[in-house]
Amino acid sequence: MNWPRSEELLAANAQLVPGGLASLNRKADPVIAFVRAKGSRLWDIDGHEYIDYHAGFAPYILGHGDEDQNAAVIAALQSDLSNYGSGPTLEEGELARLFLKAVPHAEKVQFFNTGSEATSQAIRVARAWTGRSHIIKMQGGYNGHHNAVATNLMSTREQLGGVAIHGDAYPGVPFTAGIPPVEQALTHSVPFNDLAAVEQVAKRGEIAALITEPVLQNIGVVKPKPGYLQGLRDLADRYGFVLIFDEVKTGFRSSLGGYQAVAGVTADLSTYGKAVANGFPLAAMAGKSALLDLATSPDPAKRVLIAGTYNCHPVPVAAAIACLKKLMDPAQRVYDKLERLAQRLEAGQRDLFNRYGVPAVISRVGSASCVYFSTVEPADWWDILDHHDAAFDTRYRRALIERGIYHFPVIVKQGSISFAHSEADIDQTLEATESALRALTGHPKTT
Repeated sequence: MNWPRSEELLAANAQLVPGGLASLNRKADPVIAFVRAKGSRLWDIDGHEYIDYHAGFAPYILGHGDEDQNAAVIAALQSDLSNYGSGPTLEEGELARLFLKAVPHAEKVQFFNTGSEATSQAIRVARAWTGRSHIIKMQGGYNGHHNAVATNLMSTREQLGGVAIHGDAYPGVPFTAGIPPVEQALTHSVPFNDLAAVEQVAKRGEIAALITEPVLQNIGVVKPKPGYLQGLRDLADRYGFVLIFDEVKTGFRSSLGGYQAVAGVTADLSTYGKAVANGFPLAAMAGKSALLDLATSPDPAKRVLIAGTYNCHPVPVAAAIACLKKLMDPAQRVYDKLERLAQRLEAGQRDLFNRYGVPAVISRVGSASCVYFSTVEPADWWDILDHHDAAFDTRYRRALIERGIYHFPVIVKQGSISFAHSEADIDQTLEATESALRALTGHPKTT
């Protein structure tokens, strides 16, 4: 399989747009330019069709072009709604009521356009609430592209000092230029699942917030150890910092109430995006009233600005309302279907890896999963660095793409199943997986 027209398009766009893409995180090898998506399928400019497990970095929980959502969006466009820019709207109130019904541990909610805006605002609120400036984030965790968290993603061993550092913070490794050193010094990255490291930083008494995905999904699906999230809750209470769960990926995909509903641990603030509107640009910050009400604090020194020309634009709001209604509809049984399909895929993958002698562990939470070519299910970034066969992962993803199965071609990126996937999609995926493993291992077809 090759993609000449995709490569030509990237080259042409690069004459006008730096890198040729509006988001450089989308750049990957092979270069594939998609021109259409529907349900569980993608089509590229070179005429190839794929079953999609990338899901646009995971928002498409209902699938591409869900008919019920499309109808709601079309109705909004035809009803003379506009982005008035003045006063409240009926629609933002309806969305808030639906959201808080789905996420009952949150007392209030505010809406934005992107996950990065939501996490940025959550950190700002935490700093205003505590009067402190420093934050803690996780090595390998992605919480947006703004300065406060633009550090310590898929860092190399050399960048992290050559040895595993447990019980304390890692060296700062920004993933972008342009962050002043004074801002870099305010962010402390620690290993996931390491409460001692959090406490070592927190006991300095200067931490405003700890922000983490409750399941690290920038590096696949790295689950919290038993007691870890409750341990973070306890440390936040002990040392007076705000606990922020970044549920931009896990929210509405792990369960209707997000991963906090699964774990039974509640953060002070939480951020959401992606699946809340099934691919339309809408995000949220939710949590305790006392913190969100800083937006209207009578004390100017504590008041946090919440503003955005396109916050609660009627089109993504209509999309989000339709998505939440469908996710909450007991007749649809969305989560039952997602779990059934995810179990079918996981069981088939495990069988194939065993039969073809490929060391692999599958880490899954709901409809999100990741295959690690390792004998160790990772608990942090070091486990991935030390045990995961990155070279095999790269070849495996390419082999699947060549057989019409699209996972994002970057190591340890999660795969996501949508409500639009079918058992036939899963079975076709497993057939392609077996073909790929035969090619990669040189083994004949097994029975």
